[in-house]
Amino acid sequence: MSLTFDSARLPNPHITPEHEEWRAQLRKFIDTEIIPYAEDWDEAGHIPIELWPKAAAVGLLGMGYPEEFGGIKEGIDSWHTWIANEELARIGVGGIPASLMVHGIGLPPVINWGSEAMKQAVAPPVLAGEKHIALGITEPGGGSDVAQLATTALHDGDDFIVNGSKTFITGGLRANWVTTAVRTGGEGAAGVSMLLIPTDAEGFSRTALDKKQGWWASDTATLYFDNVRVPVTNLIGEENQGFKVIMTNFNSERMFMSAAMEALGRVCLEEAVNWARERKTFGKRLADHQVIRHKIVQMKQRLNATQAYIRVCYESMEAGNPNPGDIALLKVQASETMEFCAREAMQILGGIGYMRGNRVERIYREVRVNAIGGGSEEIMRDLAARQYGV
Repeated sequence: MSLTFDSARLPNPHITPEHEEWRAQLRKFIDTEIIPYAEDWDEAGHIPIELWPKAAAVGLLGMGYPEEFGGIKEGIDSWHTWIANEELARIGVGGIPASLMVHGIGLPPVINWGSEAMKQAVAPPVLAGEKHIALGITEPGGGSDVAQLATTALHDGDDFIVNGSKTFITGGLRANWVTTAVRTGGEGAAGVSMLLIPTDAEGFSRTALDKKQGWWASDTATLYFDNVRVPVTNLIGEENQGFKVIMTNFNSERMFMSAAMEALGRVCLEEAVNWARERKTFGKRLADHQVIRHKIVQMKQRLNATQAYIRVCYESMEAGNPNPGDIALLKVQASETMEFCAREAMQILGGIGYMRGNRVERIYREVRVNAIGGGSEEIMRDLAARQYGV
């Protein structure tokens, strides 16, 4: 008898038969179209372009987006999103869902704040998997301190002239558009705007960041803007109000990452328990050694706590009152849990866990990008402290 990914999940009273049907549909797609090839894609450092239309056909790309743009919004809630994150985590290659689902951070600003013409031009091909969009926030000179970004967009008639660069941009090599944070005003958050920049614009260029510790299968890029001319109509939201757009986007991104990190930790638990039941040392199963049993239950203890925390935060989102401070601390909780589980699973697997070709080794490599991306643990704690008036 083996521990399964599902048996390590706490009961959730919000999950209905319809949710389970979504899980079964998604699992069949992932087991057929992704998992058999995941290791090869990871080693190759990219995902085949054909995967996006397939993901669109199963409903993964359009989940939660308006039907008028080709999405599936009716009846979709936070629990569908959580299930999607869980199922994608079973792949054990974080770079695949990071790249496949990057529209989840690039497209919402357009949907929530863009003009009708912008939505109609961008959303349908992205949700169909035919074109791609990325989010451009981080810069070579600064990451989590978004208010200090230096890429400028200066007025020139009916256009903005954009100069600067962005880096660590997930999906940046493939993107047809980049939802980009720029400085249109003075210093600080009050001078930040969001622009939709097409990557075929004159003066735009990009280079690959392919020497990464993890997320090998995710195309990551540095983007350069050299007097790139962008129409004023590509402004997302109001000028100098981009910080509000960015902060709203961060809540969903951090929830997405937190759910994925907990699920990746659960993959590590599954692998560790199954190995401990099979492997024999000193005349008995690894699982019969008290030190190993304690490692396993400590992993489960932390995963239980993180699952409960995720549920509380999703409940607040469903009620329409998400707390950014709670979500920030959840991201820290999830990254610490993922790191603990990856480490302990690696210890239990021993030498075999150190060899490429197993899920624990891949997850171990990807701990740090999750602890930094979307807001580092240190910034998350500071954000929460400010949110609570400290």
